[in-house]
Amino acid sequence: MTGAATILHADLDAFYASVEVRDRPELRGRPVAVGGGVILAATYEARAQGVSAPMTGRAARARCPGLVVLPPRFSQYVAASQAVMAALRQFTPEVEPISIDEAFLDVTGSTHLLGPPLEIGRAIRALVRREVGLAISVGAATTKHLAKIASRVAKPDGLVLVEPGTETAFLAPLPVGHLWGVGPVGERRLAEYGIATIGQLAEVGETTLVGWFGARTGRHFWHMAHNRDARPVVATPARPGSVGAQSAGNATAVEDRHAALLGLADRVGWRLRRRHRAGRRITVQVRFSDMTRASRSITLPGPIAETTSLYRAAAGLADALVAERAAGRGITLVSIAVDRLVDAPHLQLEIPLGAG
Repeated sequence: MTGAATILHADLDAFYASVEVRDRPELRGRPVAVGGGVILAATYEARAQGVSAPMTGRAARARCPGLVVLPPRFSQYVAASQAVMAALRQFTPEVEPISIDEAFLDVTGSTHLLGPPLEIGRAIRALVRREVGLAISVGAATTKHLAKIASRVAKPDGLVLVEPGTETAFLAPLPVGHLWGVGPVGERRLAEYGIATIGQLAEVGETTLVGWFGARTGRHFWHMAHNRDARPVVATPARPGSVGAQSAGNATAVEDRHAALLGLADRVGWRLRRRHRAGRRITVQVRFSDMTRASRSITLPGPIAETTSLYRAAAGLADALVAERAAGRGITLVSIAVDRLVDAPHLQLEIPLGAG
């Protein structure tokens, strides 16, 4: 936390779908989704008709009969992502990509040359639009957590700066679901206590939240509600011993669980390939509706980083775990982790997801 709103979060809007519309201008203004058996991304026109990711293709077409569903072209998305990250680095070397379509920037050292954060944000949006042909939303704040919320508020295709000293007023009316780490399940549980906004959550004491949610989650909620986030932007993160991701939400039905796992496999696989890494052990964890957890792992003969391979392994593990351990309980979170990593400099970037 610098004391100035010099932490930026840049997030491409409806990334996969926007790349498709960019490359096929005749689709502009129409509801478009990328995927097949599972929807990976949807334009805002499709979202307005109830389409979201991850959702089965059948459910998406039922909600939006005129939906244009296109197969994913991951090589194009990787190329667009690389072009965007290169554009961001024209403003500062302190760029931390956190997925294929979003990154944090610390522009503290750039303001004396490029102007205040708001002007830098405008320049970023203009450059990405001009050089890559995509809309990108930008949030600027004193912390990473708040910058990410600001970019979410800015969507679609906008820019929001939270001035130092106004953080509490900015956060107060927003839904608690905007907080980093508060998924649909957490939002519903907070609603049971009469908490719908971040301002209401901030009024609850840390001890009370720990009593409701346990030490780790309760303290996290309290810190996020009060914008307590000291994490710096890390331009060159240390090579991780494992790579993982999780998704909170109702994953009780097998199609919902598989949709969530496919999205997670896509995120984990992209992070591995970006670092030219692959892993031999896949671990899946599920959280049941009573907040207990269970996990299962498999060690493969060789390392993998491809989305489809990760998904198939994870889906098999999760289905077996649920069959053995659920005992009628719902599933409220699934996660995938890959470890026993090795260098894999020649990974194929294009991932042929099945159209299903």
